[in-house]
Amino acid sequence: MDITKTDEKTVETAPEPKTEGSSEVEAATEATVERDAQAEPAEPADDASDDDSLEDDSLEDDSLDDDELEAETSTGVGAGGAAVVSAALGAVALTGTWTGKVVSERETLMGQISSQSAPPAQQISEIYGDAWHSTALVNGVFALLALVTAVLVLVLARPDRPVWVRAVALGGAVLGGLGLLLSVGTYFDLFLSLPTTGS
Repeated sequence: MDITKTDEKTVETAPEPKTEGSSEVEAATEATVERDAQAEPAEPADDASDDDSLEDDSLEDDSLDDDELEAETSTGVGAGGAAVVSAALGAVALTGTWTGKVVSERETLMGQISSQSAPPAQQISEIYGDAWHSTALVNGVFALLALVTAVLVLVLARPDRPVWVRAVALGGAVLGGLGLLLSVGTYFDLFLSLPTTGS
């Protein structure tokens, strides 16, 4: 049995003794690691401040967008309301109004009072003709208002307005124009003339 071989193995596997220099190196490395660990949390604070500034900017942008949307909505509501009013006025000009009926009845009553002893042709003109002309005049005023309102909406409305605003305004313009045409024709007896009596 060879004893020298076992001695060599024991010598090779024996742990190296610690020296004072190695312990100082380990202490220095541990100190640097601790300092690095303490210095690292400073960076997320900067990131947090950057995130806060970004959030503030986004909030300001959102508030500006809300203001712009409110302004656009208010002007869009005005244009839509004017378009609906023009269409309603155009329909009223074609079907007649309570105001036109009152004016017509007043003219009829005044004609009956003033033409009691007048010839039949004058009675027809004062009792019926004046009443019809007054009704045509009132309906013509409503038709003109409808036409003017619709034209203003079509001219002043911006292209970014909803399509229905222009569609309703166009309908109001057509109704107003048709009502104005019928009113003028009725007022000047272009479509139907007053009845005449035999001589």
